[in-house]
Amino acid sequence: MTKKLYIKTWGCQMNVYDSKKMADILASLGYRAVDEPDDADLMILNTCHIREKATEKVFSDLGRLRSHKEAKAEKGEPALIAVAGCVAQAEGDVILDRAKYVDMVFGPQVYHKLPEMILQATGGQRVVNTDFPPESKFDELPVDAEAQGPSAFVSIQEGCDKFCTFCVVPYTRGAEYSRPAAQIIDEIKRQADMGAKEIMLLGQNVNAYHGAGADGSTWNLARLIAAVADVSGIERIRYMTSHPRDMDDELIAAHGDLPALMPFLHLPVQSGSDRILDLMNRKHTAAFYFDIIARLRAARPDIAFSSDFIVGFPGETDEDHEATMEMVRKIGFSSCYSFKYSPRPGTPGAAMGGIVSEKIKDERLYALQDLLMQQQRDYNSSFIGSVQPVLFDRRGNKGNGQLLGKTPYMQSVYVDDAPERLFGQTVNVRIEKAFQNGMSGTVDTTETILTNTSTPNKKAEAA
Repeated sequence: MTKKLYIKTWGCQMNVYDSKKMADILASLGYRAVDEPDDADLMILNTCHIREKATEKVFSDLGRLRSHKEAKAEKGEPALIAVAGCVAQAEGDVILDRAKYVDMVFGPQVYHKLPEMILQATGGQRVVNTDFPPESKFDELPVDAEAQGPSAFVSIQEGCDKFCTFCVVPYTRGAEYSRPAAQIIDEIKRQADMGAKEIMLLGQNVNAYHGAGADGSTWNLARLIAAVADVSGIERIRYMTSHPRDMDDELIAAHGDLPALMPFLHLPVQSGSDRILDLMNRKHTAAFYFDIIARLRAARPDIAFSSDFIVGFPGETDEDHEATMEMVRKIGFSSCYSFKYSPRPGTPGAAMGGIVSEKIKDERLYALQDLLMQQQRDYNSSFIGSVQPVLFDRRGNKGNGQLLGKTPYMQSVYVDDAPERLFGQTVNVRIEKAFQNGMSGTVDTTETILTNTSTPNKKAEAA
C-alpha cells in the first residue's frame, strides 16, 4: 500500500538535495511524495538554522502539522511528524520537550538511518538522533531514483572547518568531508542519462573539496570539475558555496580553461572591513578578496559575481559599514544576499559585546540593499538587445506556454508562448526586457537550439 510523504524544506540548496535523498530512501518503503500535508502518513520539516528566528518558524509549522496528525488519528490512521536538518541537530531535545506530538528529530548526518528510525517511531518510541556517525551517509544513500530535470544538484562536500564566529554550520553539519570523486561522477552520469545538462556542485564549503580521486590521488575542485566536464551530455557546470580562502590557482585558472564552467561565482565576503572580518574569524582581508576578484576577471573577463553580506555584526561602526559599501561600489555585483546580523545560539558571536541597535542595523541594511539592487538592475539592463544562450529548466504557471531558464551568468529568463519541445534545451533568446530579478525575451529564430553553449562570450554581445 502506498503511503503519502510530505517534506517541507527551508534554507540552502544542500537542504533541497537532502530532501530529495530522503524521498529516495522512503520510496523504497512505499512512500510517495505529495505537495500538501493533508492526509500525509509522514510529515518532515527539513530545517535551516542560519536565519533569525529559525526555531520559532519550525514550531509555527509544527502546530499546523499537528492538526493533520490529529485528523488522521480521528480516522484511526497513524501519522508521523519529524523534524530534520540543522535546527533538529542544534535543538533536538528542545523540540521534543516543547512539541510532545513530534515523533522523530534527526540531524543531517543520519538520513540513511531513516528506515530504522521510522520502525522505532511506528513502535511508539520518540526518536532523537543527532549523532555524527563514523560512516558517511553518502555511502549508504540510494542511487538516484528519479531525474531532477535539466538542471541537477549533486552534493560533493559537507561540513566546514572555518569556524566563522557567526555561523552554526561546523556545529550542525560537522567537520569537512569530501565524497570520493568516482561516487560523484557516477551520480552525475546517472543524472545525465536522465536528461540533466547542467550540474550544480554543492557543499557548505565546496571549494575546500579534497576527495579521493579515481587514480588514487587527492583531487581538488578544479580536477573534479574537469572530470565532470568530460561526462557526456553535461553542458554546464556551477558550484556553490565557496570561501575566499579556498580559491586556489588551479580553480581560478579553470574558469578560463574549461568552457563548461559557467561565468558566474557566488563568493561570500560578509564585510568589507578588515576589523570586522577579523572579528568574524573569516581568515582573509578585504585586499585578499579584491585580489581574487581581479585574478578571476583576468582568467574570465565576463565572469559575474554574487556575494553574501552581514550588516550590524557586534562592534561594527559607521566606518566599517562604509568600507563594505565601498567594496560593493568597486567590485560591482550581479546579485547578492544581505542580512542583519542575528546571534545563533552556541556561536562565539552570540557572546560578543558591542551589540548594534536594530535601528542602526535597519538603516545600514537599507543603504546596502539599495546599492546592491541598483547594481543588479543595471547589470540585467546591460543585456537588453543581446542574444543569450538560455537553458530552459522550468515551466511557468501562467498557462501561456511560458518557459523559464538561466543564462550562463545565472540570470533567470522567461519566454512566453515557447514551444514545449524547447524544454530541457539550450536556446538562443533575444533579451527584450530586464528587471531586478531577471529578464524576458523571445526565441531567436536565426539559430534556435544550440549544440554547444559553453564557449566564453561577451556578456552583452549583440546578435
